[in-house]
Amino acid sequence: MVSEATSIGFKVWAVDNVVYGPVELPELVRWVKAERVTADTWVFSEKDDGWAKAAEVPELQLFFHRKPAPKAVGAVASGVPPATLRRVKIFADMPDADLARFLTFMEVQTVQQWTSIVNQGDHGDAMFLVLEGEVRVRLMIENRETTLVTLSAGDFFGEVSLFDQGPRSADVIANTHAVLLKISHEAFTKLSKAAPELAAPVLLGIGRTLTGRIRADNKRYRESIMFGRASA
Repeated sequence: MVSEATSIGFKVWAVDNVVYGPVELPELVRWVKAERVTADTWVFSEKDDGWAKAAEVPELQLFFHRKPAPKAVGAVASGVPPATLRRVKIFADMPDADLARFLTFMEVQTVQQWTSIVNQGDHGDAMFLVLEGEVRVRLMIENRETTLVTLSAGDFFGEVSLFDQGPRSADVIANTHAVLLKISHEAFTKLSKAAPELAAPVLLGIGRTLTGRIRADNKRYRESIMFGRASA
């Protein structure tokens, strides 16, 4: 006889923005063990008639209750070759000696595929530079994912929290295994006092990038208004 728990239907919102299912619990468990479903995967339970992250689904908590392996190495970045930092656009013109000094204020973080790097609403105090791999910035709207932008080597994110330590405006998820450089508000403050000549070009680079993003957002907003008026 099939138990009630086993016969409950579940649906999975996958990373390719496709909903799979419904499947029964044994199949869902196999997906968890195969790492097709991770702790942050959105799962719909027919019993509860709602979506929740897999780690919060009662039938799956057994598989996620263990303390996860650290997602970040957190090693001081002074061992990173300075030339590697030139993959990030805002450092492209800095000499090796300056890059080596800047790296002493940063940390290396390695993250596995599908790892949540930052979560919307959490208070942040650091920005991240992408050295290797790919991440996506997303919003969950009515339990559905909207990808705002995909970032790869040379890009950065989280720069607003570097200055105001406010809540994150979106989630950032690793699409692939990624290597990041993290600089915290505290570290950047120390850099600004110890070596303002290094902080200045970084701030200028961040400002230029933010200006480009604002211009692009304004263009999209203007085009959406024009499209709406034409369709009216």
